[in-house]
Amino acid sequence: MKTVLNAPATSAESGNNAPAATSEGVAHALQVSLRGCDELLPRDEWVKKLQRAETSGIPLRIKLGLDPTAPDIHLGHTVVLNKLRQLQDLGHTVIFLIGDFTSMIGDPSGRNTTRPPLTKEQIAANAQTYYAQASMVLAPDKTEIRYNSEWCDPLGARGMIELASRYTVARMMERDDFSKRFKEGRSISVHEFLYPLMQGYDSVALKSDLELGGTDQKFNLLVGRHLQAEYGQEPQCILTMPLLEGLDGVEKMSKSKNNYIGISEAPNTMFAKVLSISDELMWRWFTLLSFRSLDEIAALRAEVAAGRNPKDAKVLLAREITTRFHSAAAAEAAEQDFANRSKGGVPDEVPEISLSGAPLGIGALLKMAGLAPSTSEANRLIDGGGVRVDSSVVSDKGLKLDAGVFVVQVGKRKFARVSLTA
Repeated sequence: MKTVLNAPATSAESGNNAPAATSEGVAHALQVSLRGCDELLPRDEWVKKLQRAETSGIPLRIKLGLDPTAPDIHLGHTVVLNKLRQLQDLGHTVIFLIGDFTSMIGDPSGRNTTRPPLTKEQIAANAQTYYAQASMVLAPDKTEIRYNSEWCDPLGARGMIELASRYTVARMMERDDFSKRFKEGRSISVHEFLYPLMQGYDSVALKSDLELGGTDQKFNLLVGRHLQAEYGQEPQCILTMPLLEGLDGVEKMSKSKNNYIGISEAPNTMFAKVLSISDELMWRWFTLLSFRSLDEIAALRAEVAAGRNPKDAKVLLAREITTRFHSAAAAEAAEQDFANRSKGGVPDEVPEISLSGAPLGIGALLKMAGLAPSTSEANRLIDGGGVRVDSSVVSDKGLKLDAGVFVVQVGKRKFARVSLTA
């Protein structure tokens, strides 16, 4: 079989030595693995695993664990899911692990305070939606779904003590968030030490060849390698993916920061939110979220650099993401809806609201219709020219509306058809 020389190491590959030459299939698999990743460790071991899989025909076991700490998944979560799907398309076995047991401990990764554990009821409710939503990215018929309570519950107190004996406190304190909290005199509960141990034990139970996670999970993934060696298994490799910046382009995507796009959001909202990101952030999203090839993305970027409107590229990204989580028809309708709004038109679907008290001041109407949080904020929006009634800009904060039906618009995205009675 044809062999190709490996390309020079990228930043994601630094510190790893790969064999001088690999088969074309292995080289392609390595390229897929490295796309957009932060680190692949150890790279030479991963190449050997790929070579073994190609020779033997036995697929590798690739694991991703998610704790159901919230009821929904957002685009930030799909960065690792996309990578999992790419490796799945290469023919490897993908294990989507729901951490119903570890959720009750609470992952302390990246936190400077103890994280409250979830109740069984909360975990069960959240887990119901996790796999259904993950299946929007993964191929369900090729995905092995597991719950870590399968092996963690039977472990018992004796097994937990035996597991704890295989890792030292000194190694545990090398973890950044633990060491920082210790130096600052912040409390660290003993049960928090159990989290990386239990996540690592998942890799032992599943005989994982590769585990994926965000950059904040690197310590936990390395614990898995250590424990596999302790239990006489070949250690897994680890692949970490960057944490996706949210709509603001600064903070990581998070519901608590309100800079997220939920994968179950309405197509019109999803499409419009993607178009709201900066031109610079768009290219990072293309790399981490798009299924287009790197060559296609590079060509598109070159076109924009040569003068093509960056909005054209952003529309392609919005269309792709909306199609993935809804449908091509929904993406097309969302694109048309956005175009209508941009031209001052009214979208097809507008919430209908009934109010009484005519004649009613415009500020009070905006507040009562949920288009502004307060009358003072409504007045500020009017001053900024951001309020329209039946397509006409409102400039008079003292405007009173008589009984009737009005299409009220705030900004580019908020609309309501208000039926106002006396």
